[in-house]
Amino acid sequence: MNQKIKPLADNILVALKKEDKMTKSGIVLPDTADQEKPQEGLVIATGPGKIEDGKEIKPQVKKGDSVLFAKYSGTEIKINDKDHLILKNEDILAIIE
Repeated sequence: MNQKIKPLADNILVALKKEDKMTKSGIVLPDTADQEKPQEGLVIATGPGKIEDGKEIKPQVKKGDSVLFAKYSGTEIKINDKDHLILKNEDILAIIE
């Protein structure tokens, strides 16, 4: 099943970057190894923004941006068997250029 997700308000859909499963010395780590949650991803879609004091505030990122986000932020979801997060605009810390 091919799902489409459209974020609302100031929410942003981010596809998580796959972490290397190999150490710097070349040791391959199994899927069961304790690994940290990635903090980097690719923006898939953005909501239209939020309205604050009568003004529309649009997200600072756009589709296709690579971003860094706060470590334990967002809601994890699976779309077509791939890991994604739905984040608030303020949870995005930087755009990677």
